[in-house]
Amino acid sequence: MSDDYAPPDTPLEVIHADHQVLVAVKPAGLLSVPGKGAHLADCLLARVQAAYPEALLVHRLDRDTSGVMVFALTPHAQRHLGLQFEKRQVKKTYVARVSGRMSEKTGVIDLPLIVDWPNRPRQMVDHENGRAALTEWRVLRASDEESRVRLYPRTGRSHQLRVHCLAIGHPILGDPFYATGDARDHPRLMLHSEEIRFRHPDGGKGMSFRVKAEF
Repeated sequence: MSDDYAPPDTPLEVIHADHQVLVAVKPAGLLSVPGKGAHLADCLLARVQAAYPEALLVHRLDRDTSGVMVFALTPHAQRHLGLQFEKRQVKKTYVARVSGRMSEKTGVIDLPLIVDWPNRPRQMVDHENGRAALTEWRVLRASDEESRVRLYPRTGRSHQLRVHCLAIGHPILGDPFYATGDARDHPRLMLHSEEIRFRHPDGGKGMSFRVKAEF
């Protein structure tokens, strides 16, 4: 990635901002946080902080994933939201296009994951040493070539949705790490963070933000 990082030159899209939290849309191809080296400095966090210098990171999305991200605007909000993620109280919904027809309408993938050290940042299923990872899914529509699914991660492991889809034989289209052949031949990773739900750090009111996928 270090030599071919070409993030999209799109304007910052903020869909909500108040005295505690900010919600923005991350385009596919843009890092959530800076990488190592000046050539990897451009990221959503930096773009948000250019407009809101007080913004603090709460969670991340993979570079190739698009969709909704929440940022804290105070240390209190960062702690509050961080605890919600830690306790799995934040609810996230993704949309993906995957290879092949998924025969069932709904399902659950319960496979523990661990980093594939010789091939990092790839992850892999490891029943002995992996950390618990759970994903629920629902088919929205399907053809013989591909299925459009909604994914509900109940844990937040690195590359969880990508490895879980691969593990059941339906890799996400356009995935540079896990798809092969025709499934890989797409302009981008077909994975989008569609909705996020959390409690507001000031008062605990339930908040929900949704952005439709562009694929």
